[in-house]
Parts: sequence; structure tokens; C-alpha cells
Amino acid sequence: MKNITYSLQSLFWKPYSKLFIKGDRANWSLYWDAVELGALCGMLGIDVVSSCKRRLMKNQCFFNMSRYEILEHWQKPCCRIAFPYYHGNPEHDESSRKMLKTISQHHKEIDRIQVSCRFMEEVVLDTGIGRSKVFRIPIGINPGYFRKTTSELRTAARKELGIPEQAVVIGSFQKDGNGWKEGLEPKLVKGPDIFLKTVEILKASIPELFVLLTGPARGYVRKGLESMQLPYVHKFLDDYTAIGTYYNALDAYIITSRDEGGPKAVLESMASGIPLISTTVGQATDLIAHGRNGFLANIGDAEALAECTLGVMNDSRLRFSVIENALATAAENEYASQLPLWKEFMSDFVLF
Repeated sequence: MKNITYSLQSLFWKPYSKLFIKGDRANWSLYWDAVELGALCGMLGIDVVSSCKRRLMKNQCFFNMSRYEILEHWQKPCCRIAFPYYHGNPEHDESSRKMLKTISQHHKEIDRIQVSCRFMEEVVLDTGIGRSKVFRIPIGINPGYFRKTTSELRTAARKELGIPEQAVVIGSFQKDGNGWKEGLEPKLVKGPDIFLKTVEILKASIPELFVLLTGPARGYVRKGLESMQLPYVHKFLDDYTAIGTYYNALDAYIITSRDEGGPKAVLESMASGIPLISTTVGQATDLIAHGRNGFLANIGDAEALAECTLGVMNDSRLRFSVIENALATAAENEYASQLPLWKEFMSDFVLF
């Protein structure tokens, strides 16, 4: 019924006055990115249409959260198009090389690209697309989903998840297996092999070590943890808005990726008051000041990741200062704080 109404109304729409936003069908990352962008656009007075019918988009504006849909199946656009390009180092990512080639070939038909970090900004600009079309806006955070961890919140979260109160809990919440089934084949770009090496090093110094996993396709990591007899809990979280409770159960969060645009865990950990240890990827590199609001290690360096983790756990004064500084960084990158950046992005793209 709504699409019938839109079909009638669209006859009277002014060109480029409506914005269509497409996430994905799953109740997870891209879906919620679309929800948050829609809310920001509402604050800016942009008229967002809750439909993705191509025939309605003619001479309007379209933000597709999936660059894959746009770039792997290129079609001459009937509207202004925009999309995010968060990650994909072309030096070792064949899929990204192909998509960047599509940008190079069709950059005149692309109106806006959001990148989340400096590295990807330069990668996208190397395609020849105009600098005026590329906007660096970090993947933001909704503070309503996260609370600074307290002893009471930690106890409640661990009780709910079946984690021993005395455990030292490391978190890893991202998909890192190929495909959407069990995930026994590792997605090496996400560094699951590095994660296993890191926690194996930590296990030698922390007898009560415990790992909390969420996300799909974690079979490779689960099998590795079982082989080293390291206890863990894996919960398939199908509602992103509930993820804050999982952070509250942690003592530290470790990112071991080889390539990222975010990841979202950077700001999620910070907003939850959980010390963050990360490889030098994506917006982690841009947002983390080593030793001040988190810790950075070279890609592949499991020993350094473990050393940083042990350091922040064993130094209460350092832990306190890192958490407080990280909370400030998270606040600076809340979605609402990004409103000026999105206003610049949407100006001359959508008429509002």
C-alpha cells in the first residue's frame, strides 16, 4: 500500500529532493547503519523515503550501504548514487581491486563516497574520483546502546552469559570465517589466526583466561580455543542493539585484523569502558593514541598484542586513564556529533 502511495506522490516530487537508503535484510551491521543514517538525515531535514523500488528513484538520490551491490553489478544509474567504502586493501584483496577499477571507470557517474579512515580515503582517491566526492566520516556510535562498565554491570552480564565471576575475559565479536555457516575456513583478513596466537600467549600468564565470542561463522576460532583447552562462550547475537551487555562482561577487547574500515568494536569498546588493543587497521589507527586511550600493535604481531593486554591489566593506574580517555573519544564520535560532517556530505547531493 505504501509503495502505491509513493508511486502516486512521486509524480510530483522535485528532482533530487528525496533520499533512499538501503541497508541489508539482517538485523545486524548494515541494517543499523542505515537506521542511524536515516535518523541523522531526519535531523538535517532531509526527506527519506522508506522504499527501495528502483522505479521510484529516478532523478532522486540513493545511498546504498552495500558497495558490493553498486560496484560488482554496475548499472548506469537513474539517480544520484552514494555509498560507503570502508575497507579493502587492493594490495592483497582481488575483490577490492575490481571494485576500485569500477570506480575509476565510472567515477563521473558516482556522486558521493563515504570512507571511514585516512588509509581508505587515499585508496579511493587513487581511482581518479574527484576529492570533492569523497568524505571521511568515521563509523559512528549510538551511545544509547552502551554503558560504562561497572562491577555491578560486569557481574550481571557474566551471570547472564554463564561466565565465571573470577574469569579474565577477552572479547572478540566479529565474523571471521568465510561464508555464513559454521566458518571453519578462516577469513584471514580478519586475523582469526592472530587472535588464537594472542590468547595462547596470554593463557600462559593468565590461568583464569576466558574468551567471549559473538557473531556468525566463528568455527575456526572455536576449534582453535578447544584445541588449546581455553574456555569460551559463543553467543550468536541477532540483535545488534543488545551488544552493550556483552562488552560489560569483558576485561579487554582485542582486534587482530589485517584489514578493516572500522571496525565498529573500536568505539564500542571505548564507549563501554573496556580497554582496547588493536592492530594498526582502519579507523583504529586514526582514533587510538597508543597508551592514552587504547593500544596499537603492528599487523600480525601477536606478541605485542598480548604484551599490551597484560600491561593494561596489571597496571590499575594505566587502566583507569585509558578508560577515561577512551570514553571521551567515543563521545566525540557519537552519531549526533557527526551531524556537521553529514550535512557537508549531503549538501549538493540531496536538495534540503
